[in-house]
Amino acid sequence: MLHRRYLREHPEEVRESLANRGYDDVDIDHVIAVDEEWRELKATGDDLRHERNQVSSQIGQLKAEGKDDEADEAIARSQELKEDLQALEERADELEAELEEALLEIPNVPHESVPVGADESDNEEIRRVGFDDLRELPDEVTPHYDIGEDLDIIDEARGAKTTGSGFYFLKGEGAMLEHALIQFMLNVHREQEYVDLFPPIPVNTTSMTGTGQLPKFAEDAYRIGGSETEGYEDDDLWLCPTAEVPVTNMYADDILLKDDLPLKHQAYTPNFRREAGEHGTETRGIVRVHQFNKVELVNFVEPEESYDRLEGLLGEAIEVLEQLGLPYRVLNLCTGDLTFSSAKTYDIEVWAPGTESDEGPEQGGRWLEVSSASNFEDFQARRAGLRYRPERHESTEYLHTLNASGTAVGRVMVALLEYYQNEDGTVDVPDVLQPYMGGREVIEGHEPVGEAAVGAGKKE
Repeated sequence: MLHRRYLREHPEEVRESLANRGYDDVDIDHVIAVDEEWRELKATGDDLRHERNQVSSQIGQLKAEGKDDEADEAIARSQELKEDLQALEERADELEAELEEALLEIPNVPHESVPVGADESDNEEIRRVGFDDLRELPDEVTPHYDIGEDLDIIDEARGAKTTGSGFYFLKGEGAMLEHALIQFMLNVHREQEYVDLFPPIPVNTTSMTGTGQLPKFAEDAYRIGGSETEGYEDDDLWLCPTAEVPVTNMYADDILLKDDLPLKHQAYTPNFRREAGEHGTETRGIVRVHQFNKVELVNFVEPEESYDRLEGLLGEAIEVLEQLGLPYRVLNLCTGDLTFSSAKTYDIEVWAPGTESDEGPEQGGRWLEVSSASNFEDFQARRAGLRYRPERHESTEYLHTLNASGTAVGRVMVALLEYYQNEDGTVDVPDVLQPYMGGREVIEGHEPVGEAAVGAGKKE
């Protein structure tokens, strides 16, 4: 969250930030007014405590001097001050809670290098890689959902039957490819000196608030044992929307040392999101689903190092696509497309040539976001209590947090199935993945099972 002092001293910058981000539901003037009243009450409380201490110190002396009437007046005044102070502190606590709640609703201030824009159409493309030496593709590239069904490696119908829309089965070589991608990604990032974590999948409300998913985006999350739109407690549990949540919060309220930084963790998790605002935008395939696998990279760094680390983090995520030989591009997100907690974000988008899009490259197909490399500066650190001590004798400071997907497994699979497919309907396995797939060089699929497959002409 933003520091209340920053809001107090830079209100115009915060207003400009909100306008550039497209937020029109935050009343900054009200927040500042609450803060001002709270500070005035705290000052008045200090004065009342000082007076009460003075009065209390006089009572014994007045009694010793035999001035009982004056002592009784002092006792009455002390009691009056006590009652006034209690009422003032209750009001100050109410304002404190209101202020904290309001600050949780204010997004991070974008870095000066972030382009101002309304939405994704205003993002700046930084570079495009891999189009100078494309492999030979079929005349008609089959979308991943069709080739996945033809090879019987993706089964959306049975996923919908067992769980609901937005869930799917991977079968045979499809499941093998998913496992292969996860292990390959983990190994790539181990070479980049990431320390592995295997975090809990349920996360509590406090952790979701620490990284910024709550309270703003409750409707996109899966709450365990209750509706996401109902009131919730700090220890209520939610299904993990991204490993960023448990990994970032594992050091909440700890004090790290300068020698610990930079601290680089990676974690594979299944992730769960309702995608409430995207209903109906992707009705087939595994691009926009409610459960997906991802390897997440989370960094904890000293403040002065965070923007250099952001560039390094971007390169570490890109390395996955480079080794897989997949064409991609990098975008600098504009203010209107930044996530709530981010000060600056690079998106990495892979080329998926099987489905046409108006926003795709001239070669056809479309772009799929597979990673967002973000610097949150101290925004998450303040919410979660992430601090470090620069030197053993110095006061603690809030560190900076960064994260990126390393990468989104399902969408990389989509790109692989479309980019590496052959005229005969098979799919080549990239060289770097073959050791993880038992030496398989080609995905040939297998015969489906069940009576329905016979009726559909897919099985004799």
